[in-house]
Amino acid sequence: MSLTPQQHTWAKRFRWISLIEGISTLVLFFIAMPMKYMWDYPLAVTYVGSVHGALFILYICMVFPTAHKLKWNFSRTFFAIIASIIPFGPFIFDRNLKKSQHVNL
Repeated sequence: MSLTPQQHTWAKRFRWISLIEGISTLVLFFIAMPMKYMWDYPLAVTYVGSVHGALFILYICMVFPTAHKLKWNFSRTFFAIIASIIPFGPFIFDRNLKKSQHVNL
């Protein structure tokens, strides 16, 4: 599928947000949470969790306009939402999006 310049811009923006949100999830799970439970440093989860929460909300808010602009079907939109919930989900969805729409950063 070939994208128009405007669609390409939307896809790139969504991919960046998706990747940053995915990284924030991994930082929360694999750095901040061990710092809280292993080294008794709960502020790590407080700060990283707040940033991750804001990025999660941004991601969810970007799914629907991106789905509309890129003419995603229900299943792709649903997978984008589910991908935001599971660890590594944004990376899997990004790879799928890149393959199917030939989007490069």
